[in-house]
Amino acid sequence: MGYREKAEVMDARAMDRALTRIAHEILEANKGAGSIALAGIMTRGVDMANRLAERIAAIEGTTVPVGSLDISFYRDDVAIRLSPEVHTTDIPYTVEDRTIVLVDDVLYTGRTIRAAMDAIMDYGRPGAIQLAVLVDRGHRELPIRADFVGKNVPTSRRERVKVLLEEHDDREAVIILEDDGKEE
Repeated sequence: MGYREKAEVMDARAMDRALTRIAHEILEANKGAGSIALAGIMTRGVDMANRLAERIAAIEGTTVPVGSLDISFYRDDVAIRLSPEVHTTDIPYTVEDRTIVLVDDVLYTGRTIRAAMDAIMDYGRPGAIQLAVLVDRGHRELPIRADFVGKNVPTSRRERVKVLLEEHDDREAVIILEDDGKEE
């Protein structure tokens, strides 16, 4: 099935404001940046984690370590995925007793976040794990919720939410895609 763009729910300015707000909320919830590290989930979560780290540095004057998580082999559907796209996980900091803020673009069923928690636990026992997402679209299948959300976007299960970033798409936006009814 193919998808066509139904609506743009965030433009570049709205995305920028949301990430700045999330950075402030992370700092407030953690009483500063001293004990936190960011872990972006491949692919767009890594870009957003880097953007959050830049904002935190501008606000707090503190460099927050950023890592990247590839969850390909932690997914519960890895056995049925024909050829998962595999990237490199890079956690350049000690996880032990630190607050790890997982960063992703869209929160949907919660399965990606469960896999990311499993992956981060292979690096040690964090003091806490928090979750920051640009978009929460609902439809959870697991008891997972985000601590920091840029925008809640109610959707149907037939729709998709796509975060477009300059680094990958030459456009900054969050769009809703709907089934175009055509077979691919």
